[in-house]
Amino acid sequence: MIRYINRYIMILGLVLCVGTVQAQCRLLHGKVSCKGKGLANVMVTDGSICINTNERGEYSFQSVNKDGFVYISIPAGYVTDIEKGTIPLFYKKIEQDQDVYNFELIKNPKEDTRHTFFVHADVQVTALSDLEKYKNIVNDCKQLMRDYCSHDTFGVDCGDVVGDSPFLFPEYINTIKEIGYPVFRAIGNHDMDYYGRSHETSDNTFSNYFGPTHYSFNKGNAHYIIVNNNFYIGRDYFYMGYIDEKTFTWLEQDLASVPKGSLVFLIMHIPGRLKDKQTQFQYNYDLIADQTINFGALSEMMKPYQAHIISGHMHYNLNIEHSPNLIEHNTAAICGTWWRGEICLDGTPQGYAVYEVDGNDVKWYYKGSGYKKEYQFRGYPVGTSAEYPFDIIVNVWNYDPTWKVEWLENGKVMGSLQKYTGFDPDAQILCADKKKVVYDWILPIKNEHMFRAKPQNPKAKIEVRVTDRFGQVYTDVIK
Repeated sequence: MIRYINRYIMILGLVLCVGTVQAQCRLLHGKVSCKGKGLANVMVTDGSICINTNERGEYSFQSVNKDGFVYISIPAGYVTDIEKGTIPLFYKKIEQDQDVYNFELIKNPKEDTRHTFFVHADVQVTALSDLEKYKNIVNDCKQLMRDYCSHDTFGVDCGDVVGDSPFLFPEYINTIKEIGYPVFRAIGNHDMDYYGRSHETSDNTFSNYFGPTHYSFNKGNAHYIIVNNNFYIGRDYFYMGYIDEKTFTWLEQDLASVPKGSLVFLIMHIPGRLKDKQTQFQYNYDLIADQTINFGALSEMMKPYQAHIISGHMHYNLNIEHSPNLIEHNTAAICGTWWRGEICLDGTPQGYAVYEVDGNDVKWYYKGSGYKKEYQFRGYPVGTSAEYPFDIIVNVWNYDPTWKVEWLENGKVMGSLQKYTGFDPDAQILCADKKKVVYDWILPIKNEHMFRAKPQNPKAKIEVRVTDRFGQVYTDVIK
């Protein structure tokens, strides 16, 4: 089967060469090996054409790219060298006077069928003082990952590692290197080069530091894909959530070798969709900048797999089940309220997500920085909320419809709390303090993981019991 796929790709490459006006094709070739021994069936790509190595670990294909990268999809069971503490070297820059690109892999010392990864989103540093605060979260994450020392461990980042401040990329790299694990990064809209004439130039600075902006790798039974869905429209700093055809064409080839039913993680910056059902399209900047407008095509490509989309961008936490086999996890911001408060716009604490993968099984949770991992909700006593002054209020930031949120009054189970869409009280207080948050545009947002109940006796002992989709139970007394 692989032979036929490779033959098809070779033909596609020739067609591209012939069909591109004044294109100057070049034959890229080389070998993928471990300790000098060639590795078969490793995908090699220039970001347009994908081809698998032969039984000797060799590859060759015609490329129309004059620049960019040639890179591999790291196979399960192997790792690459790491640069500057966290940057995996699975890519090589295409040079004008070089056609041979060899890749030497390292056998993973750990069995990666069982692995754990952390997710950072929207670090969004704009000053060196932000990086000082980020160090605390890096240390928190590093300490937690020690609990998984027997697992293969790595990180992914959903983008916006800087906030329109590309001069801080080196300082960011110097800060995150202390975590001690490889981190696979997606580009965010605030990582782009603005004021260029087209989308195609918007990732230049990011790529100079971190390599290609769409690529894949493998761990155990799972396939990981990173894509760039920030489409710069060539005017000022404006963009929209959109996946271009070059990326879709590459993705089709990438997935061609992934068995149907496999566990697939797709990491990107802007959410695919913020509702479980597609709504009528509106040409409104806020809507097209906060969702991927051609998400339907992407979700269609994910249908054959057990797929998870991991995104950021929104500075709040939200789990959306698009279909029985496609869940999106929109991850809250590392920076909280742009480093001016330790919670996000929805009240989610500054922190990161953690995913535990064992074969085809995956579990996940959100870890508030500075808190134990059992800290999964915040409760407010009667009188805290202006919306519901006679109710207790509970914010369960990593909630999805499989969770149970119950309450007890003086030890008696009273049932489930009522779910509603509303503001987190602490987020309202924080965002109202304009001296602290500085910017007028920082406002709390209504979120879909709020719960309420009206006690019979407001002075009674009120306890909240939350059970997640994996059967973990978290309890706390509202004070």
